[in-house]
Amino acid sequence: MNMDERKLRILQAIIDDYILTGVPVGSRTISRKYDMGLSSATIRNEMSDLEELGYLDQPHVSAGRIPSTKAYRLYVDSLMHTGRIPDDSEGSIREHFSGRISQMEEVIDRAAQIISSLTRYTSVVLSPKGAQPRLQTVQLVPVSTGMALAVIVTDSGIIRDNVIRVGGDMDDDTLYNISRALTEELRGKTLEEVCAAMPRLIERMRGSDEVLQGLYGYLASDRNCPGRTHMAVGGTSNMLAYPEYSDVDKARNFLSLLETRDKLADIIRGSGEMAFTVRIGPETGVPEMADCSIVTATYSTKGGQQGTIGVIGPTRMRYSRVLSILNGMGRELTELFSGDTDKESEDKRKR
Repeated sequence: MNMDERKLRILQAIIDDYILTGVPVGSRTISRKYDMGLSSATIRNEMSDLEELGYLDQPHVSAGRIPSTKAYRLYVDSLMHTGRIPDDSEGSIREHFSGRISQMEEVIDRAAQIISSLTRYTSVVLSPKGAQPRLQTVQLVPVSTGMALAVIVTDSGIIRDNVIRVGGDMDDDTLYNISRALTEELRGKTLEEVCAAMPRLIERMRGSDEVLQGLYGYLASDRNCPGRTHMAVGGTSNMLAYPEYSDVDKARNFLSLLETRDKLADIIRGSGEMAFTVRIGPETGVPEMADCSIVTATYSTKGGQQGTIGVIGPTRMRYSRVLSILNGMGRELTELFSGDTDKESEDKRKR
């Protein structure tokens, strides 16, 4: 039995309808809602063939059909292989990032919130794994008398800022000169190497002791966790709105999995470094996600490290919309973490 064009059109209509309604689809529904020029009897016969081919399941004898994992796989592969991924999300994503964001962790947290808000599913965003960020610039921006905002910019984005004490006699030009000297001395070093170098710099740069001590104090607090992975989860309870998770035990198991952060990170990262991956139902390899699909995408930092963004939703998720949102978010994060930070530093000094 062949999978001809007519069967494909009927299967796509069934998937589209089931994604929207969550209700098993019958031949009369397809005949009434989709203009195919086919009778209900013809559609019914084709649906029987699709069931025999493994693309449809019939949950109850008298009910309509629902797509199988095999059907969703064909549907998703068709979207990605033919390039039919819509791209209407970039503008709305960019609007959410229009305000000032000073830390990589803050960017990742906000990205998870945006994705879950736009998709109405559960989102997971991971920072690049294992790679230690290397310092690109040190910025000391005066905020009040005797106080300055110290910002450490790395090749993977702005990772930390903090107000430090600099002494009352430090004017704008002096702070700028210290910033330049530190940048020239420390550029390209990992944060761990920067911390190791600070005592020597404090000894050498007499007259800037208070500034360097303040800078060293907040850098040292990160010394024991360089390259750590930051993970943000958004829309944890979104899945509970879908009938697939109306069962209390199933919902409890799912929420428990989300709380197991290391396991969840491994699941999301299991996609490797492919631009997009879609794992449907049993393909996830996780019993608690047998009724879920996981869609992931990657983004890059200026240093070339890759992070992962993902969406967890029911197998009847709106795949084309999810792929569009992850595509837009991946580009936005890549742009944010690959910005011209030297220009930003100069602009801050001029202001």
